[in-house]
Amino acid sequence: MADMSTQVPGGERSSSSSSSQRASWIKVLVITLLVTIPAFLLGHVIWHPMGMAPSPGQLPFFMGVGFVEALALGLGVSFLVFGLPLVRSVPSPLKTRAWLMYLGLGWALVSWWPHGNLHMSNGDNMQRLLYIEYGFHVTLVISAAIVAYCFLSLVRERSSGAGPFG
Repeated sequence: MADMSTQVPGGERSSSSSSSQRASWIKVLVITLLVTIPAFLLGHVIWHPMGMAPSPGQLPFFMGVGFVEALALGLGVSFLVFGLPLVRSVPSPLKTRAWLMYLGLGWALVSWWPHGNLHMSNGDNMQRLLYIEYGFHVTLVISAAIVAYCFLSLVRERSSGAGPFG
């Protein structure tokens, strides 16, 4: 398998490429922040809170969760943008698993922001709550199971010496 360490931020090993490595991480940071900051600021604008309001003591904790969800969205977008060329270049024996892991991990990162905000704007609507639960919780469990299966199959191939790593 080709060494893809030069295609991901921080993957390069030589000291002569440290400026290139730094530039890659700066691109990741810029995209992450360009998504995170507006997502954090606009979550309550897009999804109007319904139901009980948090107490003044609870508000900073809800804001902290909102920031973490917005950050996950930003990291997820960066992962999807910068991971796409890498996934496209994976050799055929690994391509299906690489795509499944890429999409599963991307979903695990980007889904928290709309998920949390939909919960906040749901109020007492139990039917909508069921849609949220199935749309996010069930799909996250399924994608985690797929990523776990793909990871274990790769480790199993690697440890047996058979397969694309051998």
